[in-house]
Amino acid sequence: MVVTQLDLELCFQGTKLRGFRCEFTRCPRGVLPETTFTIVGQVVVPVLLSGLGMVMAGLLMNTVQHWPVFTEVKDLLTLVPPLVGLKGNLEMTLASRLSTAANTGQIDGPREQHRVISSNLALIQVQAAVVGLLAAVAALLLGAASGQELDAVEAEVLCASSVITAFLAACALGMLMVCIVIGARKLGVNPDNIATPIAASLGDLITLSILAFVSSFFHKHRDSRYLTPLVCIGFTALIPLCILIAKQNPPVVKILKFGWFPIVLAMLVSSFGGLILNKTISKQQFRGMAVFAPIICGVGGNLVAIQTSRISTYLHLWSTPGVLPLWMKKRWPNPRSTFCSSEINSMSARVLLFLVVPGHLIFFSIIYLVEGQSVPNDKTFVGLYLLAGLVQVTILLYLAEATVRLTWNQALDPDDHCIPYLTGLGDLLGTGLLALCFLAHWLLRSETVLDGTSEPASGPS
Repeated sequence: MVVTQLDLELCFQGTKLRGFRCEFTRCPRGVLPETTFTIVGQVVVPVLLSGLGMVMAGLLMNTVQHWPVFTEVKDLLTLVPPLVGLKGNLEMTLASRLSTAANTGQIDGPREQHRVISSNLALIQVQAAVVGLLAAVAALLLGAASGQELDAVEAEVLCASSVITAFLAACALGMLMVCIVIGARKLGVNPDNIATPIAASLGDLITLSILAFVSSFFHKHRDSRYLTPLVCIGFTALIPLCILIAKQNPPVVKILKFGWFPIVLAMLVSSFGGLILNKTISKQQFRGMAVFAPIICGVGGNLVAIQTSRISTYLHLWSTPGVLPLWMKKRWPNPRSTFCSSEINSMSARVLLFLVVPGHLIFFSIIYLVEGQSVPNDKTFVGLYLLAGLVQVTILLYLAEATVRLTWNQALDPDDHCIPYLTGLGDLLGTGLLALCFLAHWLLRSETVLDGTSEPASGPS
């Protein structure tokens, strides 16, 4: 019997063909088929580890928000989400690109591996320097628009801190992603399942640590007139060298020329989340928000990056850019098909969604053990917090399916264009929903106290 492409597509979807027994149980190019248990087994540990990293980042954020540089340079808080979100714009995108390259056999040869890896690392250094500067400018403009005075010295501290933080964090996390993807390939583990969570596990903590110490250093030496400009010029001088290295790889050259819009737009979206954080974090009714912001933003961005990376690899294996497989012809998927069908991407979406509540409960318990009564811990807040997390991840997972289809239909690579949008939106959704969660909790407790039914035991009042 002659087997057509349509037969293969229907076979892969599990459709029973009349008079034809499906024997194509193996995925193409040596990629093993995955079950629910396979996905759970490979995803759970990296997601939990990434959550622990986000918990540590939240605890660090709760500490550094009281440092002189954060209290005096107000726009620095606005800078936190877009800078921390660069792991979604750059490192998670890098991990997704390398995972796709690994799964399609593009980095199996030593020479090809060196060329692909070096060009991609050089690319994210260029992107980090440019976007770091743009993030600082956006923070300053948003601060000015909201009524804050613009101080020249503070602006220099902000720009220098942003550029250096983005550059150093991109270098450290980029090298880590390379090691993870190559190691996973050698161990027979799907890099799509583990690379992006590990990027998230250390991304927030490393970026926030570098930002806190670098900004404190510049703030302490702010009277040294030429220090910050010279440092910025020194790091900027490395950009031409990175561009030359990146030009070794034609696909990377294409990203270098045309791939700026997604990461810049994602940075701007994250900046609005930073503005929400800046305006709420010091108010009494939002006490404790600094701890939870990196976690809810990180979990949402982490899970949607896994799903986006998986769908992107799936399309690279089973189709060509500009042509959607038969079962994905609709540009806007039905929510039911996204979460409730037997298709592999729907199965992974369900797995990721089911991880939200137990994951957040574990992270919440750790925060409560460390912070105690300084964070709200009653059942009302926990319920609101879990609901916010579920709403955020549900929206993001659906949008992942929709945006990947739209991007692929336009013959664009989802690895480069989708993850920045979705993680940036995850930051904005996470920060906004968390602020609503704290506000609703405060209002409900205030009404309870006024009614005389109970006394507030803990949390904001």
